Amino acid sequence: MSQQTEHVLQQFKDCIPLLEVLTDENRQAIIMLLAQNKLGLNVNTISGHMNLSRPAVSHHLKVLKQSGYIKSEKKGVENYYVLTVRKPLEQLKSLITSVEYACNWSNDYP
Repeated sequence: MSQQTEHVLQQFKDCIPLLEVLTDENRQAIIMLLAQNKLGLNVNTISGHMNLSRPAVSHHLKVLKQSGYIKSEKKGVENYYVLTVRKPLEQLKSLITSVEYACNWSNDYP
């Protein structure tokens, strides 16, 4: 196996947790909700936009935070959640670029 192949396979492995997080429709909805609210939202506001209990939303927020998609900021007594997708998206983009390169598809794109 070539070093390039090993590198791409390692990238796939490294991206598994990031991709698993995105498989849940509720987490997708939370990401999109936070994308529309740049100043952040608290768990009660997020719960109000979804058909989920506050504890269920808190669980999804915890998963998103652990994976680097969001962060929390304390404002008074409330935690506000904001999108911080840069690092996970860079990792996923790097994987896609590596796969395209390995497949020699780069010449197929305009």
